[in-house]
Amino acid sequence: MTQVQIGQEVPDFTLPASTGQAVSLKDYRGKKLVIYFYPKDMTPGCTTESCDFRDYNGQFETNNTAVIGISPDDLASHDEFIAKHELPFPLLSDTEHEVSELFGVWKLRSWNGTEFMGIERSTFLINENGVLAKEWRVVNVDGHVQEVLEAAKQG
Repeated sequence: MTQVQIGQEVPDFTLPASTGQAVSLKDYRGKKLVIYFYPKDMTPGCTTESCDFRDYNGQFETNNTAVIGISPDDLASHDEFIAKHELPFPLLSDTEHEVSELFGVWKLRSWNGTEFMGIERSTFLINENGVLAKEWRVVNVDGHVQEVLEAAKQG
């Protein structure tokens, strides 16, 4: 599978979601969609980022933009994460890394001298027609959600 590029239509995908249903990209046609990929539920950076998206969710909705999070965690982990932090949007489980690979965020990483495969924190804005409009790779959490919101307002 080729990695999606800015200006290209994103191939449709379907993943299991915390809502108990499968969610497909095509479900969001006619709206802008923010997809944020994050490494792991309940970790400090991922919690801060998810709570920032939660806190700005109403402003995204006002701008015809939906938000979803994707990580390799299973649905039980997502359910606990959502309940603990009152997240108002679905989290999708990409345990096989198919969508993460499509977006080029499944990478070799290292932590404390140990190398492993994992998610590189990244965010993507898809327009109403399913075309990748903007991307943020190797995200620094501080101020990130406000930058994504500004892009959603403009695009």
